[in-house]
Parts: sequence; C-alpha cells; structure tokens
Amino acid sequence: MSATRSIAALGLVAASALALSACASTSAEGDAAAEAPAAESETISYTWDRNTVTEEGADPVYEETTVEVPVDPQKIVVFDMAVLDTIGALGGEVAGAPLESVPDYLEDHLADDAFNAGTLFEADLIEIEAQQPDLIVVGGRSAALWEDLNEIAPTIDLSMRDGFLATLEANTAFLGEVLGAEDEAAAALEELTAGIDEAKAAVTEAGGSGLGIMVSGGELSALAPSKGDGDTRGARGGLIYDVFGVDPVVEDVEAATHGEPISFEFLLEHDPEWLWVVDRDAAVATEGAQAAEVVLDNEIVNQTTAAEEDHILYLDPTAWYIVFGGIDTTQRMIDDVLQIAGR
Repeated sequence: MSATRSIAALGLVAASALALSACASTSAEGDAAAEAPAAESETISYTWDRNTVTEEGADPVYEETTVEVPVDPQKIVVFDMAVLDTIGALGGEVAGAPLESVPDYLEDHLADDAFNAGTLFEADLIEIEAQQPDLIVVGGRSAALWEDLNEIAPTIDLSMRDGFLATLEANTAFLGEVLGAEDEAAAALEELTAGIDEAKAAVTEAGGSGLGIMVSGGELSALAPSKGDGDTRGARGGLIYDVFGVDPVVEDVEAATHGEPISFEFLLEHDPEWLWVVDRDAAVATEGAQAAEVVLDNEIVNQTTAAEEDHILYLDPTAWYIVFGGIDTTQRMIDDVLQIAGR
C-alpha cells in the first residue's frame, strides 16, 4: 500500500473512531442535559490502551483507559514535543511544558508566561497543580507520568501507536477536534501526505540500498525496519524504510529503541549505498561529544560506497530523536529525505 493510500485509509479509520467518540460523548451529554447544568463544558472521549508497566524495557501490560477531554481547553500542559508541535501548528498555545526540552523552532508555540512543568521524564506536580490546567498531554518518554498527572487534570497519552503515519494522522485529527481546528488539521495532513509522496519518489529515483544508523558516544547502532508487529521501538528505522521507502541493506536488525549496536566494519561488510544518520549526542547536547560527521570520518567508513559517493545524509537530530512527529517536524523530516535528490 502506498503512503498516500495508507494515510488516507488511516484517516478514515481515525475519523470514524473520532466520530464515534464524539457521538458517544454528544449522546452522553444529551442524555445528561436534562439533569446537568447548562454551563457544563463540552468534552470528547479519548480512549486508548494504556501501558500500566512503567519499568523501562519491561513487557507492556495494557488497560483500556478513557478520559473526557475538554473542548477548547484554555490551559494545556504538554510533555511530548510532537504534541507541542501539532498544537502550535494548529493555532493553539501551550501553557506549560518541560521548557529545557523545547526546541528553538517550537518556542513560539508556548504562551508568553509559559511555566516549566518539569522534564520529559519527571513532572513538577506541585507547580502543575498550582497552575490548574484544563488538559495535560503525555507521550513517549513521559507516558509513565499519566497516573499522577491525571489526579490533577484530565490527562491523555498520545504516544506513538501503530506506526508513525497512523499516529500522526490520529493525533493531528484528534487535536484539531479538541482545538476547533478540524479544517486546519485536514489541510496539514494533506500537505504532509504530498510531501511524503515527493520524498518517496526522490528515494525511488535515487535507487540503491540504505541503512539508518544512530551515532552516540562515538558508537554506532543500526536502526531496524518495521517488523509489522506494532513494536514502536523500531519506529525511527521504520520511518526511514517504511514511510520514505528506503530499501534496507539488512533487515535482520534488532528493533531496539536506540537500534542494535554495530561496528564500523559492519558498515563496510554490508556496504549500503546510502547512510541515514541520526546524531543522538547533538540531539541531547552531550557535553564534549564528537559530532557524527567526525566519528564517521575514518579509514573504514571512507571505504564504503556511501562515503565514496557522498551518500551519507545527516538528519536533523532534534526532529528525528527528540520530537519525532508533529506537523512542522514531519515537514523537516521530509526536507531531510529530499536531500537525496541533490546527490
């Protein structure tokens, strides 16, 4: 299935799901209208399978969870940078976030008096409770915070599920409905779909095999293609191969969050024609770390086809490692892939 057909199909599923949720909510409100005060806020039901296991690397245990999300929330706290991206791109504003993790290009999506809500892994519960938000959103690194945060305000988890495109589609459509920006959400998704198609065409035109790698602490890891089993730990590799159509030079790679450790000799042995590089140290600003370009500039890597043909493509580290989703960031990823057209 092509990306266009895939995202369109996913859109239909997501729209149907949202319609059902909205209908359910509307129906529930209608039933309650005779009993509840007229001033009661409108809500949209959000249901997901919540992983109740918080230990990193442990097998997940899911529990269906439903939260009533207020429509047009006035004060939103966000712990996921992709969600911050999408809310801002749809015209919304975020009142609180882990401010030290907000990339420069997303700072305009924060309110002028935005407060620091903690880190991507730890919430400042006292400050958040003092701010009395209407809605809190977690995802990915912050999903384990859900239980504590939901005691303060309605909290939903917009972590990646069912792959990058499905998550982008569902989260954008849902946030559009919450913010009253359904048309803007649909237009953004249409534009991104066209951009992804353009990037895929450029990859096809360039031809050749590829390998996604992450560089961290002078070490390399190979990113895995999607196994089609919904395991989001291979999401970064899945995006390069499955969404943008890069032909993996090797498919037997462990779908770990940071990829499977490999050597420089691994690159020479498998000799991909294109290398797609995520510099994790640059993304997290590791003090004293060598840039990925320095790490890869050695006698072994320089013998690979990718190096000899100037086919080593460095991806925006913040977009591909920290944010990894959202409307503006997905466009950055598309632009990264389009580098291939000029080589």
